[in-house]
Amino acid sequence: MNAFESLVSLNLIPQIGSLRLEALLRHFGKPENIFKATRNDLVAASTEQIGQGIASFDFRRLENDLALAKKLGVNIITLLDQDYPRLLKEIPGAPLVLYVLGKIILEDNLSLGIVGSRRASLYGLINAEKFASGLSAQGVTIVSGMARGVDTYAHRGALKAQGRTIAVMGSGFNHIYPAENAGLAQKIALSGAVISEFPMDTEPLAQNFPRRNRLISGLSLGVLITEAAKNSGALITADFALEQGRDVFVLPGRIDSLGSMGTNALIKQGAKLVTCCEDILEELNLGMIKVRKP
Repeated sequence: MNAFESLVSLNLIPQIGSLRLEALLRHFGKPENIFKATRNDLVAASTEQIGQGIASFDFRRLENDLALAKKLGVNIITLLDQDYPRLLKEIPGAPLVLYVLGKIILEDNLSLGIVGSRRASLYGLINAEKFASGLSAQGVTIVSGMARGVDTYAHRGALKAQGRTIAVMGSGFNHIYPAENAGLAQKIALSGAVISEFPMDTEPLAQNFPRRNRLISGLSLGVLITEAAKNSGALITADFALEQGRDVFVLPGRIDSLGSMGTNALIKQGAKLVTCCEDILEELNLGMIKVRKP
């Protein structure tokens, strides 16, 4: 077993993330040494549950995961690979493994997350597409979660401008979610990437999406919230962005709109109110960067 196979296997074991990996590597040196260790040594270097999980790992799970990735054309990169996204590697708890359909390139370090409500108004949807298209035309990669509503319109805006966009999923590639965006995922992969930290056969469980949100902000220089209600999941992305030292940008909404209560509250708390793409470019000290050629 090599380092790549070891890291993919560790990613298949619940509760092992980059922080646990760091502790294990300090003790065992190389990823492949972890699976050579005795159960007692593993428990001593981690916890009873994790040690038992590694010692009893069924390597058929690794074989199935790799076979399914190959079948669906999904590339797998690990935290130790040179082409692992630089911005994402900086965040606490960076994922051990990324499953990638399409390609992540160096220019994707210049990126902005755009998120918002799944049940957004026409105002939120139109502006998500407008900002995504305008920023994409200036060479900014648009990152979002491929959910219904704002996310979908953000990806479409980037595609309309013939720019790059990255979709972060809260499920494995064998369970594209939402199902109606399977076609959109294929289009995104042609001019960007669809990624997930979850093994190939992971279903879109509710607890996966907050983890997904931290990757959206982690891949981005900042995050734009176009519309969000008081308890919207988009606010979780804003919280992660602040924890990761990213900028949070917000479109102001009507004061009598329930769908804008979350975004207006963020403005009160100090998020940066924006009304045009130039506001974001200037705040990130990007100015008007070179337009990508189609």
